[in-house]
Amino acid sequence: MKSGRTGAVAALAGALALSALTAPQATAAGTGITVSRVVVNGGKPVVVGTTEAKEPSVTFRITLPPGYSTADPSAYDAAPFLYHGTTPARGFENGGIHMGLYTCYETTARTADCEGTLYIEPQHYYYGLDSHNDATTWKIGTVSQLWKGAHLLAEEYGNVAGGVQLKRYAKATVNAAPEPVAKGKPITVTGTLKRADWVKHTYTGVADASVQLQFRPTGTSSYDTVKTVRSSSTGALKATVTATLDGDWRWSFGGWSTTGGAVSSGDYVDVSGAGGLVREMHARPW
Repeated sequence: MKSGRTGAVAALAGALALSALTAPQATAAGTGITVSRVVVNGGKPVVVGTTEAKEPSVTFRITLPPGYSTADPSAYDAAPFLYHGTTPARGFENGGIHMGLYTCYETTARTADCEGTLYIEPQHYYYGLDSHNDATTWKIGTVSQLWKGAHLLAEEYGNVAGGVQLKRYAKATVNAAPEPVAKGKPITVTGTLKRADWVKHTYTGVADASVQLQFRPTGTSSYDTVKTVRSSSTGALKATVTATLDGDWRWSFGGWSTTGGAVSSGDYVDVSGAGGLVREMHARPW
């Protein structure tokens, strides 16, 4: 059974986020601690809405300098964080995304493998997102500290290769009419495409987006793209098709570098005279 330690701070800010604000001035010397093997959210983009807190997973490794041991967790702190800006130190203090809860497991006398989560609360003044410029690739910074009791001996900021894409959450709606409709008659499919507005903390229309209208005939499991349209200046969607089969209609948006993808629910339309899908039935041999 592995032994380890858990790092936690009030309001889930992360141990380092709090100590950086309250600790006495550290010396200029580096810590000699290495933070490596950082993986955020399994390597996938982090998509954030307007109200729900997000806690992307993080795994990383801490390697301590000679003279320090993972058996004494009170003597050190180290963790990654996300930032975009000039330097890791400025990014950490000004709008960085910090660790929430994390646990470190000793693997050798000076090495620990850690797992935990970052913490993002969209509307919070400290942990939140307040600009559309936040929808970008964030750099991965590291902060490490050496302690002797309550005295901070050294503090060091660095970074690791790679980055993490933050995207604005998007959602789509659909309505197909009339319902029911006669075979061969037109069906008008409307809807909306909206995404998170991190300034207004609401959802606003996505303009000039390429969105696919898709159809799934009754009795089948997959959707096929029927046509592609562009959203209006307010995010409105509209297309007209010919009724041929019973089935579900939906809108599908693939997303952008700044915006997550969105798929609406399906809206079922009964087509009278369509006949549906025909399945041949055989009598049992008795």
